[in-house]
Amino acid sequence: MTANLKQAVLWEQAQGKKVQCFLCAHRCLIAEGKTGICAVRRNVDGVLYSLNYNKVVSANPDPIEKKPLFHFQPGSKSFSIATMGCNFRCEFCQNWQISQAVVETGEFEGEAISPEQIVNAAIQSGCKSISYTYTEPTIFMELAADCAKLAKQHGLKNVFVSNGYQTREAIDFAIEWLDAINLDLKAFSEDYYHRLCKAKLQPVLNTIEYIAKHTNIWMETTTLLLPDENDSDEELKRLTDFLVTKAGPDFPWHISRFYPQYKYADSQPTPPKSLQRAYEIGKKAGLHYVYLGNVPGSKQENTYCYKCGHSLIERIGYNVASNKIKNSTCSDCGTKIAGRWE
Repeated sequence: MTANLKQAVLWEQAQGKKVQCFLCAHRCLIAEGKTGICAVRRNVDGVLYSLNYNKVVSANPDPIEKKPLFHFQPGSKSFSIATMGCNFRCEFCQNWQISQAVVETGEFEGEAISPEQIVNAAIQSGCKSISYTYTEPTIFMELAADCAKLAKQHGLKNVFVSNGYQTREAIDFAIEWLDAINLDLKAFSEDYYHRLCKAKLQPVLNTIEYIAKHTNIWMETTTLLLPDENDSDEELKRLTDFLVTKAGPDFPWHISRFYPQYKYADSQPTPPKSLQRAYEIGKKAGLHYVYLGNVPGSKQENTYCYKCGHSLIERIGYNVASNKIKNSTCSDCGTKIAGRWE
């Protein structure tokens, strides 16, 4: 029964044949024969197994800007992989077809693609990194870890696009091979996380602060702005104040425009004025780098020097049209521009 399954990482035996998973902040206590909240880690006779190691549903090169990462290897390509499943239940999920389907039906799609094949495909397609993305990478940590360690041997970087629900143990597990993360800070409200994501806010805040203060992982955060849900001035002020005081002003914040999806299919897209207001709140709070996403043609996709205002990186959609950052500094005034520009 377990011959084709990968034994999971980050768990321990509990009472009887139960196991406790400590990969994410749910810390599921899983009875024999059952799965955790993510639906992809099963207790088989007192041992926790990953069900999605050999079920890759996406494997293709992307611009790194699509993650979005704007201060990490700009203009490069990142080989993006995903498996099914998620430890959140976001009612507005933009990738619900692969994140929530296994939760709802119990059925897996995908194919076995080995870490060696993934790394070779990344190299052959001219990528500088591998991104674990589209669904929550924490819940396919076993595949991510095997790919990432091999990728490092070949000079590739590793990127998570994540909801930030890792435990500290999971961050420490990945710390030697994870180079960058774009982390969703979906809102600044416990009610929002509980009601719309079936999760909690505080573990995400803990992850942001821990990565910023105790690791060398480059971090950018993203907030998908839902009309009348997480877009009030008061909430955005608290969110941006947290980012400035607990992470620091140099980590970029992306404000992403919502388009109707999944259980929010009848909603309206985020009004441009709401995005602009959030942008101004972020800048006023003291964040050095604030960006608007899903707004084609916006000048606020560009990178500017926070000291002199000089335009440094011009973007058109996911493409970098020009990059004037030299030796990690502003080409006009010499101010250090935070990021990983190699």
